[in-house]
Amino acid sequence: MPGIYTEKEIYGDALAAQKSATSQFNMAANECMHEDVRKTMMHILNQEHDIQKDVFDGMHAAGYYPTPAAEEKKVQDTKQKFSQSMK
Repeated sequence: MPGIYTEKEIYGDALAAQKSATSQFNMAANECMHEDVRKTMMHILNQEHDIQKDVFDGMHAAGYYPTPAAEEKKVQDTKQKFSQSMK
């Protein structure tokens, strides 16, 4: 029946919307000249990231966004790579 969306489609749309929102609020925060406005944008950005995490967790729990476990060696190699780049 047209117009009926599956749970997976709704989750996918919600995740895409949250990715877009975080991108837009991040850009807005980066371009603020007024510190109070910037702090407000950063607060909203953090809230949007929390919502995005909730949506992702829901998708993952429902099996719509599987994430294979990373190999421990790859995790350690990546941590080492980025810790060296921060020096």
